[in-house]
Amino acid sequence: MSDSLLRHIASIGDQFAIEGSCVEGHEIESGHINTTYLATYERPNGGRKRFILQRVNEHVFKDPEAVMRNVQTVTRHINEKVLREKKDAGGQTLSLFPARTGAAWVKGEGGALWRCYNFIEGCHTYDVVENTRQAYQAAKAFGAFQDLVRDLPADQVEETIPGFHDTRARYHRLMEVVAADPQGRVGKVQEEIATIQSYEAWLGRLLDLRDAGEILERITHNDTKVNNVMIDAKTDEAVCVIDLDTVMPGLSLYDFGDLVRSATSPVDEDEPNTALVEMRMPIFEALVEGYLETARNFLTPLEIELLPFSGKVISLETGIRFLTDYLEGDLYFRTSRQDQNLDRCRTQLQLVKAIEEQEEQMLAFVKKVAG
Repeated sequence: MSDSLLRHIASIGDQFAIEGSCVEGHEIESGHINTTYLATYERPNGGRKRFILQRVNEHVFKDPEAVMRNVQTVTRHINEKVLREKKDAGGQTLSLFPARTGAAWVKGEGGALWRCYNFIEGCHTYDVVENTRQAYQAAKAFGAFQDLVRDLPADQVEETIPGFHDTRARYHRLMEVVAADPQGRVGKVQEEIATIQSYEAWLGRLLDLRDAGEILERITHNDTKVNNVMIDAKTDEAVCVIDLDTVMPGLSLYDFGDLVRSATSPVDEDEPNTALVEMRMPIFEALVEGYLETARNFLTPLEIELLPFSGKVISLETGIRFLTDYLEGDLYFRTSRQDQNLDRCRTQLQLVKAIEEQEEQMLAFVKKVAG
């Protein structure tokens, strides 16, 4: 850790109502979007406490203050509900730590918006699910999150990324970028483009059902990767859901679909060797069991029936997003090497194929669990 980095982290953290002085800090580089630091403060009594300092990416979120209003609304609702129902703050929940002004965020250099979260001790996250217990716990946590916010009025949460899961619009945007070929990369991805085009017929299925009123729009997380669940290091049980920047009105199926996408493959999403990508049936079964344990009471029969399909459509949508970003010059997702977004796209398309091959078996298991 360099002195200049520590001074930079301290200059941000000291704007929040934290006791003591910043003595350690480093960047957490696991996310694609926001800049995140872990800061350690030494208190006057000698004890130490850690905090998460995070910059909201204003290039991704055009209205970062709307993002923060959503985060503030949702964390307050969840914490009040947990306290009301459990009569204590049982377990650990994600909470915003206030600025010295009393606000929920601060403005830094160049108008950057920074926030401070409590650091949840004794927990870790997984980028790749290692066993069925972890899958079960992650799905149970996201189902519980949806259950906690289902009584939060939708008009209290803003749509911070319009059309975030509009798969049809994502497809049309990709086709526009293919036609323009701004970086001269289209010739390299003809196979991927053709694969995506072959799936166009069912891209809008969930949107059509929503528009027809057959499935319901609710407040959802919209980024249900397994590494957005804090897991207790000792018990391997889920503690809470994190990364609430994309919380907004959406479909519960989007959330479950992203769980299938991010948990069932045994490799990182940027794995160059797509032969290693598979849809692990035992992991899928654990996801279904965990999710339905906490979400069954509010899901409709049609939503439950569409759980396997949701994994397929979200994997395809994510592949489209990675390929679009690759063709535009890697502007949205953070990359650390050449062709990383292309590798990410290819793993998603391989997962779509793997889900298709097992979709009937997946649906049979869902129906068995749902009774």
